[in-house]
Amino acid sequence: MNDSGSETQVSKGSRWTGSILSALPALLFLFSGGMKFTQTQQVLEGFTHLGLPERLAVPLGIVEVASTIIYLVPRTAVLGAVLLTGYMGGAIAAHARIGEPFVVQAALGVIVWLGLYLRDARLRVLLPLRKPISP
Repeated sequence: MNDSGSETQVSKGSRWTGSILSALPALLFLFSGGMKFTQTQQVLEGFTHLGLPERLAVPLGIVEVASTIIYLVPRTAVLGAVLLTGYMGGAIAAHARIGEPFVVQAALGVIVWLGLYLRDARLRVLLPLRKPISP
């Protein structure tokens, strides 16, 4: 029984698949956020390339790492997914503004939600996938 009082179970396979799909973008976000703290020449060149001030590297790193940690904690995972979606929206906008493809950023956002959907029964209650009602 979940918090809403309805029966929703996640199979062991779905939970494992969801955990793996959640871990992949989380590792990328943690690495990316950590790199922003180092402020290496490569990181600073990337910010310049995107037209972002270099002074935003550390604050963006903090947002990225904090959002990822919130995503990895089961009780706050939905909030973390929302925060990471917003973060990726900013990344998509930055790349689109300079005419670069943003497929990777969009895919990461989708994988964040897919992983969470597969591993968390609460999200399945909130967003059930159902067959359309026939007339």
